[in-house]
This record gives sequence, C-alpha cells and structure tokens, in this order.
Amino acid sequence: MRRSAWLGLAALPLLAVGGFVAWKSWKVARELVDPPFYRPQPLARVEATYRELAAGGDGDPGGVWSAQEVDGLQLWRLRRREPSRGVVLLLHGFGDDRWGTSPALKWFPGLDAAIFTYRRRDDALRAGGSAPAVTFGVAESRDVVRIVHRLEAMGTPRCKILLLGRSLGASVGLLALADLEGEGRGPLAGLIWEGAPASSRSFAERLVRGPEDRWWHLLAPPIGALASAGAGRMGGYEPSETDLLRRTQGLRFTTPSLCFLATQDRLAPPDIQRTLAARFASGRVIEVPTWHLHCAEVMGPAYAGAIRQAVSEWLPLEPERGPEGPRPIP
Repeated sequence: MRRSAWLGLAALPLLAVGGFVAWKSWKVARELVDPPFYRPQPLARVEATYRELAAGGDGDPGGVWSAQEVDGLQLWRLRRREPSRGVVLLLHGFGDDRWGTSPALKWFPGLDAAIFTYRRRDDALRAGGSAPAVTFGVAESRDVVRIVHRLEAMGTPRCKILLLGRSLGASVGLLALADLEGEGRGPLAGLIWEGAPASSRSFAERLVRGPEDRWWHLLAPPIGALASAGAGRMGGYEPSETDLLRRTQGLRFTTPSLCFLATQDRLAPPDIQRTLAARFASGRVIEVPTWHLHCAEVMGPAYAGAIRQAVSEWLPLEPERGPEGPRPIP
C-alpha cells in the first residue's frame, strides 16, 4: 500500500507536465486558426482611412478607390491619378486584414495598389458569423494566385505586378510565388518581404518560447508539433504545406526579391530567411539588428527608400513618346 502511494506521488509531476503540454498545445492551436487578439475595425474607421489614403500627401499622390468581387473575395484597388508603372498587391499578416496593411501603399507612390482580406475573414466577423480558419498560408496563398490572375485579366501583365508581404504575409507571398512561377508564365515584377515564419509548427514553437525563453521552453518543440497538428485538423489543412523550405525546395525564383531581415527575430528564424533569400536568382537582403517587424522603425526613411529603389530597378519609367519617337527621361 505504501509503495502504491509513493508511485502515485512520483507520477504527479509527470501528470502535471502532461496536462500543461496538452493545455498549452490546445491554446496555441486555437491561436493559429483564430488569433484571439484580432478584431476587425468598424467599417466607418476603415472607410475614413481609405479616404485619407486616397487624398494622398507627404509625397504620395493618392488616387481613387474601387472595389469588385473576385471569386468570393473583395478586391480593393487604388488607381493613381497619373499613369503608374504597375500594381503592388499588399498582403496582410497574422491577425490582420486589409485595413491594417493598407497604409503600406504610401511606400509605392508610383504604383497602383491592390488589397484584400484572405478568405474575407473581416466581413465574416463583422457579420457576427463564424470566420474561416487561418490556414497559415495554405488557402491564403491560393487567394493571392486568384487575385493575380484577375489583375492579369484586367490588363496588368504579371511582369508589372509586385507583391509586398510582412510576417505571415511574407509566407503567403512566398507560397503564392512558388505556385505562380510553377505555371511557367514568367516572373512577377518583384517580391518585397520581411519576417516570414518558417512553418506553422515553427511559429507555434516560437509562440511558446515567447520574447525570452521561459522556464518551460524545453517543452516548446513537442508543444509546437502538437499545436500545429491540432490547428491543421481545425483548419482542414496539412501543416507540412506551410513549410516554406519544403515548398520551395529545388526552386530558383526568377522574380526579383528584396528581403528585410531582422537578425534578432524570434518568430521568423534568421537562418531560414537567409536560406529562402538564396533561392532567388536576383535579390537583395538588408539585415537589421532588431526584432520581428521592427525593420521600418529602426531604419526610418531608409526603409521606404530601399523599397523605392527596388521598384525603380524592377519597373523603370518608360520614356515618353513624341512625334519623332521616344523622348529621354530627364
């Protein structure tokens, strides 16, 4: 009897650890498919922001918004008042939507802009219904491919379509680019990206680790594995399809790339970012000693300057044509 009691006491720590792992795995899985911190902005605030962006200012010419339905998605376009060089498609990050990412169009004063919310989650939540699960790039990248196809059908060749993605938006952009280049119809104008999580499993593990390694950080790998598997079941996707290294293995992207790499990023491992950047035939990597999505804050005006330099190289201004042929660009 005494031996059984001792065995029961000895098992308590193991049961406590097992219970913690199960609880934490479920919590992280829920966060992956439905970010608890995300609440869509009221439409009045979204519309006010879009009016401000249309008005322009501070070197941005503004433009005119329009919206259309694309296979169940709502695509918003800002057309500049002057002829533009192309279109930048803005891809939002984890727990965000088209409103949160739209101010980034100010980095592209010479381009039209296009933006949408993956799977139309913001509208579903505003309507009070259940929102589609976040699939960590699996379904979201297919949305991007459909939007690129629609932009092409509307008259913009893919060589004049540029993608911008940060955090999960970067992962979505890389996954979509792999599919688009796999079509064999040529490169896009470019991809600008920052802080792409390596996979849903990697991201889950790093959520557990937190800003600094907590006392339970040794449990992060199994919790990350269990959480990503659980999220895949909840969201109806295969977690391995979110693995950027796996999905891009053997590829040599012909689309040019600009990667902002935060060297202290704990959510998007820097070594993975460098490996992915090396898979572009033409690309530039700007390493910044900072954390996840803080490159713009640290670099200041140089961040937008690097973007505009890349755009000018990828989409150079076309010379004006006069009655006697092209006129040189002043």
